[in-house]
Amino acid sequence: MSQWKYTKKRKKGEHLTYIDRQKLEMLVRKNESLPAYKKHSIREIACLLESSPATISRELKRGRVGPLYGKELAPYYSYSADVAQRDYDQKGTAKGRNIKIGQDHAFANYVSEQILVHKQSPDAIIMRLNRDGNPYETTVSTRTLYSYIERGYIPGVELCHLPRRGRLGKPQYRHLRRAFKGDGKGIEERPQAANTREEAGHWEMDCMLSGRGKSKMCLLVLSERKHREVIVRILRSATAESVVNTLDCLERKSGAKAFRKRFKSITMDNGSEFSNWRSLERSCLTGKKRTSTYYCHPYSAWERGTVEHVIGLIRRFIPKGTDISKLSSADIQRIEDWLNDLPRRILNGKSAKIASGSPEAA
Repeated sequence: MSQWKYTKKRKKGEHLTYIDRQKLEMLVRKNESLPAYKKHSIREIACLLESSPATISRELKRGRVGPLYGKELAPYYSYSADVAQRDYDQKGTAKGRNIKIGQDHAFANYVSEQILVHKQSPDAIIMRLNRDGNPYETTVSTRTLYSYIERGYIPGVELCHLPRRGRLGKPQYRHLRRAFKGDGKGIEERPQAANTREEAGHWEMDCMLSGRGKSKMCLLVLSERKHREVIVRILRSATAESVVNTLDCLERKSGAKAFRKRFKSITMDNGSEFSNWRSLERSCLTGKKRTSTYYCHPYSAWERGTVEHVIGLIRRFIPKGTDISKLSSADIQRIEDWLNDLPRRILNGKSAKIASGSPEAA
């Protein structure tokens, strides 16, 4: 006796097609002509059609025809692919509701422009409409908008045009690292108000480099932990001197007192460009302490996840391998303005510009 093993190859949730029903009808007709001890069971037929036995059992009931009469005039029931397909099509007409977007081409074109031209995510589009008022007939959630994009209802937009290409991020595994051993302060010494994001003025800082073989110019990115305000500046090189000079320029522009109030602490990684923490903390105007700096543990990017997320957003405009020396200050300023005007789910749909109320972010 042969042993049949069912291995499901059909995609989960995929329905039988008319061709599958024709194959099933052929197997049923052939089965009827065989003697009882040679007939295939429903499980064996399901294996041949790469489906589940439950699906075949329901399908046989759907396309059941009869009673029919053979040579001995004994009644029996058979299966018809045409009958089953007509029943499937008829029941499919009453399945589900019409999509909300309907004939609202204006909404579809607006979403397409926001994603393709303005680099907005579906979630940012929905939050902006909820915040500023929706002038369109269609009102959908973020999940529904993602579903419309997957189904091709938004013209010109595919999953590859979305942030991170529509893929979910990899799960983060946080490992306990050993204490920081440099001469600067480790992140475990950072104030609790900064850890809990209860107090504004605590920043994270990192450098975004050009591609390999490109110029030495890079971007210095700062992100405020509570309101997600972003500052982006061009550096001639990823050196400690360039980073100190950039903070000095920010202090001269705002003044020593305002700088000390705005930048209460800065959290960095252990890169060589952030090694001169004494100069970073010392005011270029008064010579006194202007801020506090803290270092993350090695290989623990999640300890400064806010600025890492911001760099991921900047990469939508400046992909990896781009020569940053070819970008102007106006280009960087447009990216910074876009970041500070981006609606954030963590801020209940507000942007960093609105949440912080900072004139520098406006």
